[in-house]
Amino acid sequence: MTIFYFTGTGNSLAVAKKIGGENAKLISIPQVIDSQTIRYKDDVIGIVFPVYSFRAPMMVRKFLDNVHFEADYIFAIGTYGSMSGPCMRYLRKQVSKKSYEFNYTNKLRMVDNYLPLFETGKQISKQGKKNIDENLAKIADDIASRKEFHVRAAIAGCMIGKIVNMDFTKSPKKYIVSDKCNKCGICQKLCLAKNITIDESVKFGDKCEACYACLHLCPQNALHHKKEKSNKRWRHPDVMVTEIINANNRTNEDKESEKEDA
Repeated sequence: MTIFYFTGTGNSLAVAKKIGGENAKLISIPQVIDSQTIRYKDDVIGIVFPVYSFRAPMMVRKFLDNVHFEADYIFAIGTYGSMSGPCMRYLRKQVSKKSYEFNYTNKLRMVDNYLPLFETGKQISKQGKKNIDENLAKIADDIASRKEFHVRAAIAGCMIGKIVNMDFTKSPKKYIVSDKCNKCGICQKLCLAKNITIDESVKFGDKCEACYACLHLCPQNALHHKKEKSNKRWRHPDVMVTEIINANNRTNEDKESEKEDA
């Protein structure tokens, strides 16, 4: 089994790890987005990603446009916090012109990390009500048994999805760097879009994917969104910061220095 994933605060990586178990090959989409490999073959291939504005992240959509899967069974799981809308329908439509299709598409409600709309502390407190572990176990069982299934969006979600198409490319004006910043470089390594540079200060470009890994995982809590509901932060407890860095860091120079330090 091969599972491709896109993660900012660990939710989708935790899901990929649970579904795949010890023997699955987990591949970070940011690490292969610029790869020349366009064909992947395995008995089972899956993709796990967060839902942004009722759609897959821009990088995930780009990845699906450029790759071809060869597998007996192909699945997709979207993690979300409030509403997933018709995301999976859009996803199936995106690959409809290819020679393969998804056998299973489903969604999993988890802690939402979208700071401008959700207060993270309240999201964390609601975990029990979302039955995350039980629902994830059911999805993992479905995939293990090769179940054929496509989740349907509620009518309200479909209607909202038709009128909402937010552009998650964010202006650097949306972010604030406080005087707590010690320029440790963690945010730069976490940035899957290679959108952060550090010299005299931390600077944001215009290629943000809005995963908010930099904001949530800053060890000094020095990075903020101007419209955030609180300064409370989230990282999935089953995923370490180093795992997310390894998944998202696309700066070759940093990777080489990390090897030397190891």
